[in-house]
Amino acid sequence: MNQSKVVIIGGGLAGLTAAIHLRKLNIAVTLVEKNTYPKHKVCGEYISNEVVPYFQWLNIAVEDLRPTDISKLQFSTVSGKTINTVLPLGGFGVSRYALDNFLYQKALADGCHVIHESVENIHFDNGKFTIITSSGTTIQTDLVIGAFGKRSNIDIQLNRNFIQQKSPWLAVKAHYEGSFPNDIVGLHNFKGGYCGVSKVEDNRINICYLASYKTFKEHKNSDGYQKEALEQNPHLKNIFKNTKLLFEKPLTISQISFEPKLPVENHILMIGDTAGLIHPLCGNGMAMAIHSAKIAAEVIDDYIHQRIKTRAQLEKNYTQHWNQTFKSRLKTGRLLANILLKPKLSHIVFRIVMIAPFLLPMIIKKTHGQPITISA
Repeated sequence: MNQSKVVIIGGGLAGLTAAIHLRKLNIAVTLVEKNTYPKHKVCGEYISNEVVPYFQWLNIAVEDLRPTDISKLQFSTVSGKTINTVLPLGGFGVSRYALDNFLYQKALADGCHVIHESVENIHFDNGKFTIITSSGTTIQTDLVIGAFGKRSNIDIQLNRNFIQQKSPWLAVKAHYEGSFPNDIVGLHNFKGGYCGVSKVEDNRINICYLASYKTFKEHKNSDGYQKEALEQNPHLKNIFKNTKLLFEKPLTISQISFEPKLPVENHILMIGDTAGLIHPLCGNGMAMAIHSAKIAAEVIDDYIHQRIKTRAQLEKNYTQHWNQTFKSRLKTGRLLANILLKPKLSHIVFRIVMIAPFLLPMIIKKTHGQPITISA
């Protein structure tokens, strides 16, 4: 039986960042991740610059990946009308294929123990977790961080509320080669969803869209949906016309839920998409995942060093901090998505923003945070 002070289930952006943070604090960490690296993931692959000070503190030299510097947003309606604005903080584009592997290598170098297996069962009793993996490995630990993504079999085992509801959303992502500005992230509305377009490293263009299953199922496949739904927006039509698919085929994930989730369930501290998923149109999901890892690592450090005395207080502190940081952003994201997917309402809001363009940066700020700093 393996023993570890902290076990992180899931080795995506949030899980790996939490592992690196905890190891910086000299806390023993085991990370359980079913996949190996590198691996492509369905993701917008744009990160707000709010993470930069935190990455610097963690000694994560993301600049080594040669990410693109993104400073502008272009938004278009279904009909192709556009608004352009400067992003308040700006950000950078980097693929999950490169970034997750980069963080994984750093976590290993920092002394994190990684097990490449899936988790079959988690049981909590008498202040201890017992985790059983697919190969029968048993791990005992005091603390568990849940970083297992948008939707997992573990959610079913924990009987989480959102998992009981069928979600009407799916997402499609691929990389392309072609012509697209380095400094722009495009957000293009179409009937049934919206599509993000931006550059990542190596001059690749990431195109990732969220679509309602109701509209998607009317078409035979993603190619048909692209031509008959996305390309009704002239900007998207022009982008697809002038790019070439680099993947064998686009990646697709379904049953994406934006329903509220609890930050702590069954005494597990949830981070990243496992704790709450913001609509991709807000462009802040990756930064939020990274920030949530910081919050979890800090409260765990306080608990281990007796600055937080009880598990109940640990869970309360984490929940409060998580809600203060993210709850309003998630509500704003759901509101914006509802507006964009109602053509008449979207048109009214677009007209208002055209008359008062200063409103758009204000809306962006509502879904983003301040630069993430470390308290002395």
